[in-house]
Amino acid sequence: MNRRNFLSFAGGTIALSVIPMNINADDYRKLKPDVWTAHTIDDATKALYGMKTPIQSDQIKIKVPKINSSGASVPIKFETTLDAKTIALFQDANPESAVAVFDVNKYDLKKYDVKIKMEKDGVIMVLVEGTDGKVYMNKVATKVAAGGCEG
Repeated sequence: MNRRNFLSFAGGTIALSVIPMNINADDYRKLKPDVWTAHTIDDATKALYGMKTPIQSDQIKIKVPKINSSGASVPIKFETTLDAKTIALFQDANPESAVAVFDVNKYDLKKYDVKIKMEKDGVIMVLVEGTDGKVYMNKVATKVAAGGCEG
């Protein structure tokens, strides 16, 4: 084996050895389809987490403009310091409430920056399923300016 082949083989072997072999992502659209067709945040929450009552938490931070110039692209930043298994984003301005569900582990940086469409003024809610089995939440209201006038 010549030196170049050996080095590329060794480099590939080293690269594969650092890739985690236990990668897992749940497809919540298949596992819990009722979450994605629920028309209210309460119904979507129950479909995802069962009958657990969410506990208000100041360890979940949500940043969204009070007034958005357009509902076509509403920026939402959210994060938590809670030890979490899942983090879910919901809104009540569109026909279906669920936006996203993220599987997380203790090594993940639980900080997100997304943009969503909103048909009208509404509430943004973030739910965190803690490693302790409890569900935590925080929510914030935001407005969408009619006609893009911000007012």
